[in-house]
Amino acid sequence: MPVDEAAQRDPEQEEALQHVSFAEQQAKAPEPIASVEPLDVRNAIVVGGGNMGASIAYALDLAGICTTIVETDEEAVERARANIARLADGALKRGLLSEEQANECKARIGVVTGYGNLPAAELAIEAAFEDMAVKKEVFAALEKALPADAVLATNTSYLDVDEIAETVSDPSRVVGLHFFSPAHIMKLLEIVRGTKSGDKALATGFAVGKRLRKIPVLAGVCDGFIGNRILARYREAADTVLMDGSTPWDVDEAMVEFGYPMGPYEAQDLSGLDIAYANRKRQAATHDPNRRYIPISDRMVEEGRLGRKTSVGWYRYPGGGGKVVDPLIEDLVREEAYFAKVTRREYSHDEIRARLVCAMINEAADILHEGIATRAADIDLVTIYGYGFPRWRGGLMYYADSIGAAEVLGQIEGFAKEDPVVWKASPLLRELAESGGRFDDI
Repeated sequence: MPVDEAAQRDPEQEEALQHVSFAEQQAKAPEPIASVEPLDVRNAIVVGGGNMGASIAYALDLAGICTTIVETDEEAVERARANIARLADGALKRGLLSEEQANECKARIGVVTGYGNLPAAELAIEAAFEDMAVKKEVFAALEKALPADAVLATNTSYLDVDEIAETVSDPSRVVGLHFFSPAHIMKLLEIVRGTKSGDKALATGFAVGKRLRKIPVLAGVCDGFIGNRILARYREAADTVLMDGSTPWDVDEAMVEFGYPMGPYEAQDLSGLDIAYANRKRQAATHDPNRRYIPISDRMVEEGRLGRKTSVGWYRYPGGGGKVVDPLIEDLVREEAYFAKVTRREYSHDEIRARLVCAMINEAADILHEGIATRAADIDLVTIYGYGFPRWRGGLMYYADSIGAAEVLGQIEGFAKEDPVVWKASPLLRELAESGGRFDDI
């Protein structure tokens, strides 16, 4: 698989960049959503003032939308205000806001306890803890507190939007607005269409995304939608290589050489290992018993190795500074491999890249096949702007087309000899390999 950056020619990179630019221009509401008049959102509610909620509220405020954060108690109110102040003061230090503007921002964004006396907002965005029971409680309260035509959006990263929508009497009001952290900086916005999401609600989501200067991508309902579903498979492939013979730093180095700003393990340290851990626990009841499970990440969390927030994860971060290789991780990995009766072998950087990239392409092909994404170019935008896939490679699906579906399928069939469950080829990938078609033509 041609993954060496040095082997790429400038004309090929230019063509890939033109593809991305065109995909950005086409990132807009499809018909019939585009023909529907959205709500004029002047007031918005954000439920939850943690890092994500505060960042969403800050982004809405910068776009001229009057925003109120709802919290559970006075202690949480103070934390939310501190988070808003941190964002405004950070913008002040970077010269993005004047002192007057920063102070006005802090004063404008209201933070309240409970749902009594909320302004008559046109939009509410739930950014609460990633727990279905919590989210259902929030939506029930929002339905009582806001006008009957207000759009109710969830920022969930994984949970079933349709199940959340069942909480309210009119599920056509409910959509997913999945922001990426930090929400005031990251350009990608996944707009999740539930089974009963109305065109009015979806049109409003796209209109708000445009006001926030986001790149909106329409996604269907599944665990992780487009981006996090691909990310989960990427991490699974990385963990398998790790267990079977590599190290976190070798995997990271291989993917940085491919063009990512950082590899999967350094990225996990940055976001926190506990987030994915909680999601794995949520999925445990439905995990396929025939699918191999790599417990190394679980053990990391259980030993308090949560990443940068604890100064130790896959790497060490002495004094809160840059990453340092931790030899204890090699011992931990080898120990887990011994428990699992795995005979480890060495992987070259080319082998690592081939496995991780093919895993993502195959998962993305299934996402297209199932209709979770409607265009290959949308997946390109998600992987570039949400997860750091190298822009100059054109995005995941464009890169797959540059290799050819037959080549990708051949790689996957080779890996399937080791594990036919994890490496089951996507029907769409097989179809394109046989016909000589391209993902971009879907």
